[in-house]
Amino acid sequence: MTWYHWFYNIFYFLFSFLVAGGITVSIIAFVFTIKFLCELAARVVSFLQNEDPGRRGDRSIYDYVRGNYLDPRSCKVSWDWKEPQEVGQTMSFRVQLFYKNGQPFPAHRPVGLRVNITHIELALDIPVTQEVLQEPESNVVKVAFTVRKAGRYEVAVKLGGLNVAYSPYYKIFQPGTVVPSKTKIAYHFSTLVLVNGQQHTLQIEPTDEYGNPTSNSTSLTDEANYSVHVHSLGTVDDDSLDDYFSKSVSLNKQQCQVLLRLTLRKTGCFRARISYKDQPLSNGEFDIIVLSENEKACVEKNVSTPGISIYFEAYLYNTGNYSSSSWQLPASSLLAPQRRPSMGEEEDEHDSPVEGQPEKVKKPKKVYCYISPKQLSVKEFYLKIIPWRLFTFRVCPGTKFTYYGPDPVHKYLTLVVDDGIQPPVELSCKDRNIMAATFIRFLHKNIGGSETFQDKVNFFQRELRHIHSKRPRTKTCLKITRHSILDSSLKAARNFSVSDWSKNFEVVFQDEEALDWGGPRREWFELICRTLFDTSNQLFTRFSDNNQGLVHPNADRPPHLRLKMYEFAGRIVGKCLYESALGGAYKQLVRARFTRSFLAQIIGLRMNYKYFETDDQEFYKTKVCFILNNDVSEMDLVFAEEKYSKSGQLEKVVELISGGAQIAVTNENKMHYLNLLAQYRLASQVRDEVEHFLKGLNELVPENLLAIFDENELELLMCGTGDINVQDFKAHAVIVGGSWHFREKVMKWFWAVVSSFTQEELARLLQFTTGSSQLPHGGFNTLCPSFQIIAAPTHSTLPTAHTCFNQLCLPTYDSYEELHKMLKLAISEGSEGFGML
Repeated sequence: MTWYHWFYNIFYFLFSFLVAGGITVSIIAFVFTIKFLCELAARVVSFLQNEDPGRRGDRSIYDYVRGNYLDPRSCKVSWDWKEPQEVGQTMSFRVQLFYKNGQPFPAHRPVGLRVNITHIELALDIPVTQEVLQEPESNVVKVAFTVRKAGRYEVAVKLGGLNVAYSPYYKIFQPGTVVPSKTKIAYHFSTLVLVNGQQHTLQIEPTDEYGNPTSNSTSLTDEANYSVHVHSLGTVDDDSLDDYFSKSVSLNKQQCQVLLRLTLRKTGCFRARISYKDQPLSNGEFDIIVLSENEKACVEKNVSTPGISIYFEAYLYNTGNYSSSSWQLPASSLLAPQRRPSMGEEEDEHDSPVEGQPEKVKKPKKVYCYISPKQLSVKEFYLKIIPWRLFTFRVCPGTKFTYYGPDPVHKYLTLVVDDGIQPPVELSCKDRNIMAATFIRFLHKNIGGSETFQDKVNFFQRELRHIHSKRPRTKTCLKITRHSILDSSLKAARNFSVSDWSKNFEVVFQDEEALDWGGPRREWFELICRTLFDTSNQLFTRFSDNNQGLVHPNADRPPHLRLKMYEFAGRIVGKCLYESALGGAYKQLVRARFTRSFLAQIIGLRMNYKYFETDDQEFYKTKVCFILNNDVSEMDLVFAEEKYSKSGQLEKVVELISGGAQIAVTNENKMHYLNLLAQYRLASQVRDEVEHFLKGLNELVPENLLAIFDENELELLMCGTGDINVQDFKAHAVIVGGSWHFREKVMKWFWAVVSSFTQEELARLLQFTTGSSQLPHGGFNTLCPSFQIIAAPTHSTLPTAHTCFNQLCLPTYDSYEELHKMLKLAISEGSEGFGML
């Protein structure tokens, strides 16, 4: 109500009494007077009870009488998008501020505007930015934000604790489009065993870039979006597969899954690839063994009667010609159709025999392949009665089969067995498909029915609980001295049996009165892990001098550090895994960052020169890459490694192979040399330390359970995902330079964008700036040098970084949307890929 309305009311009241004097007019005048007095009283009360006295310091009661104050109910909210909207986009809305009398309120004045956006189901708060727009009335505040999780959100807009207009509002954000690299096949296997003519259903879980299920998308049911390519592995011409292969696609909305049904009507081994809009799914490439009904019955009999010896006659060809980085085609490929490279995979220059030097096919050796639920053994019989074991492979995901066509001598189908530990073995067998299918069926039972990481974790923890279920879960007390955590812990657990390690630890710190309801135990686990794997104790070491390096057993440990301490470290890791298997408050993570090569040795993998890239980056850049990218014929390299003391004196020369000091490294054998170098530097030097670590670990966690994971999965199992805390990030980041606009606007936008990032995006930002996707123990506070955000002298360009100095060079931008777009583009294109797990 404006001032002239008030004047009119007062004038009308006086006029009615002085001129009319009648009862009717007086009553009307009285009503208007009461209305005026009530409105005046309400404004006076609003003035006196204002929550922010400082905001009314330059405003009198006369302003409130005139309606010259900010009124939340008079303000308006307008949205810059139309519903429904997808996640991942930069969203914004505008809040228009008005006085009680309807006039625009200048938004640059302190108004106490608070905006809270919350995911209703997840109770997840979304960071926002506020910016006053320089419009004609300057009464508009722009609010920007980004959401990653699909669902229903509450948007609460308040002024001085009072809701604006119709606040809170409710908005729904839908999942984004399907991203094939994020979409997976549920209950996945790298090799399927099927029966010809029978339909097999694959459950595909389509997700967007942020992991939201996208099965509500209308385009998903379009069969044309999904393509399945199948080719034969040396048994059937690919051109004839169309007659034996069919597929159909349907949608299960309740389970948020796409059901893809495959039917193969031809027996043999095949490679399949499932794509969405011509882009392969993350685990969409796999092998298929198709059996006849009779072959299926034979396999079922083999699997259901494990007590009976299951063996197959086979022929053994040359071994040791393959490795994970370089392999030669098997003898069978010289006369049989060759295996195609993995779909979408480029052939490596080292993946074929040296030109002009075809492999000579030697006469194969007759052997017998015995398969049990735990292992595949290749045996030879001397004098037809004396068995001699040649090779043994574990039945675990690390043992890989590669399928080929008939061998050149007996015309039997061929396969190559490689477990990453010993040289691959080439076998040809009349019943190759039955033998391989029997192995695969045993494997499926060993890992719980699926090769997806979460399914394997569930199986691992279930089996671990079962193993320890017969041991008492009673409490046992550990009396620990805080200032000598390692020595007192060793003393407390000195006489512990496996049953004792399975008990519930009750930790008591000396001279402390706290009762252990879980807190002291958790603190002890964290302290003992920190102490054991701290390189200052010299039990473990780093290949790099900075605190961001990964820890590895110390080959040069001091003599007073006995090997028994590695057993203790192994038991601590095993105890953490067992406690985590119990779930709930018992969950314990191993507070350490192990090298990939050490993790590989825990699960029994063979060393490879590529481990240098993650574990010893300096050695990889200076020596390994130089050898890979240059001609080594004039480098005078031999199959030996010189070992120097800390003072630089040559101590000894270690031969990598027998007589290696006299064997020159050539361009043809340099890959073999690098792998032997990795075996020596990463494994052989710490063989005793690793063996004792595994002895302690395997007392609590059997080797066959650990073997179901690869080294990356094992790290996730033991150490969990790296939790990057944005508040810790903001508290310890150093801002260097910059104008008022950079510090007051760009940095506020930056922290809002970073706060909206997923853990994977935060890891990408961290790697983009520091070169590592994980933080050292202690978080950002222990980064050396500190994380720095430098004001770049550019405008609206992509951010850059100097990983040597942990510096992010951030240009200036004109809006939140522009910064969000540029930063996301930089970390997506300028950092290495992740499997985040």
